[in-house]
Amino acid sequence: MFLRAILLLLITALPLKAEEVVLGMSSDTISITTSFDGSELLVFGAVKREEPISSEDNLEVIIAVQGPKEPLTLRRKEKKFGIWINADAVEIDLAPSFYAISTSGPFNEILSEVEDLRHKVSIPRAIRSVGAPMTVTDSQSFTDALIRIRTNNELYQLNENAVSFDQQTLFRTSIALPSDLTEGDYKTRILLTRSGKVVSSFETELDVRKVGLEKFLFDLSRQQPLVYGILSLTIAILAGWGASAIFQVFRRQ
Repeated sequence: MFLRAILLLLITALPLKAEEVVLGMSSDTISITTSFDGSELLVFGAVKREEPISSEDNLEVIIAVQGPKEPLTLRRKEKKFGIWINADAVEIDLAPSFYAISTSGPFNEILSEVEDLRHKVSIPRAIRSVGAPMTVTDSQSFTDALIRIRTNNELYQLNENAVSFDQQTLFRTSIALPSDLTEGDYKTRILLTRSGKVVSSFETELDVRKVGLEKFLFDLSRQQPLVYGILSLTIAILAGWGASAIFQVFRRQ
């Protein structure tokens, strides 16, 4: 009820358009610590209209959260002479480190292929490949494998019928964020569609940053790798010596 009251107040404060999105999130910052084991992001909002809802209106909502994009090299292993070796390789120009889509209905029914191509909403459209060598005839299988692996690790998600759309005015959904998030800005998009076409959109960002000891160790490994290596070796030696000393104490007893 509290969220509903806030959204209604925001609606009355905005200038009129045919449809317009008002968006809110449970948090605009995610802090990654050494004990971070995932989180849940609540996304909620409302649709502001010029005219009352008609019986023929069929608005739908798509919510997409996209992590930082990164280049990848995908390799296929083959067994030769009894051992597995790297064979063909395909370069992926940019692929989201995390990508979650939640919809108020079946994805293929609420967004047309043309609109998907234009706005790059679906997971395959969000991945940009620069092509493959002439020796690779099935380059699409590499992209399919990437999607399958990251889907199994919950880094890529398609959650159909997961957006609650109350009387085509108020909407909300929750998105599970896994523990192995990449640090950076996460683009959050809200798309309103009617008959498969995008009629309104809104975009904001979610800040995901390492904090505390996790940030210190990460920065140290990137900025001073020699110091980080010496520190890691020292900790390993001390841990080994400590374990050996404890074992000797118990052995004497």
